[in-house]
Amino acid sequence: MAVLIVLLVSWIVFRLLGGVGVPIFLTWHDALPYALAVMFLFAAVAHFNRMKHDLARMIPPLFPNPLLIVTVTGVLEVAGAIGLIIPRVRSLASWCLIALLAAMFLGNIYAARTGATLLGKPVTPLWLRAPMQLLFIALLWWTARP
Repeated sequence: MAVLIVLLVSWIVFRLLGGVGVPIFLTWHDALPYALAVMFLFAAVAHFNRMKHDLARMIPPLFPNPLLIVTVTGVLEVAGAIGLIIPRVRSLASWCLIALLAAMFLGNIYAARTGATLLGKPVTPLWLRAPMQLLFIALLWWTARP
């Protein structure tokens, strides 16, 4: 849920900056890639701090070396966030992040079914997580369009 709040707040802040004349944020569509980048950077931090062990427990046991997977997905989130703010590669970054979200959703399903926790609190339930993932994917799809 925190990532959704980070996304929405940063999107509004960037759009307000556009309202006072910052040219790269003139429309909601213009501000969105930057807000998504902030969200993915925020999410990526968890892959490199003490939460990484909780994230590793969210990975289904069929996948080997969960800590490596957590690290790789964190690096991919950072790379995608950087790509979102570079107009020439924004579309590619959006599509890659869509694929990453789809792949990581398997972990969200597994975590919800097994009662996994993040910092001692239950993971976001699927009835909320699934619509959030769909929203993120839809916004990335919109960002991928010129």
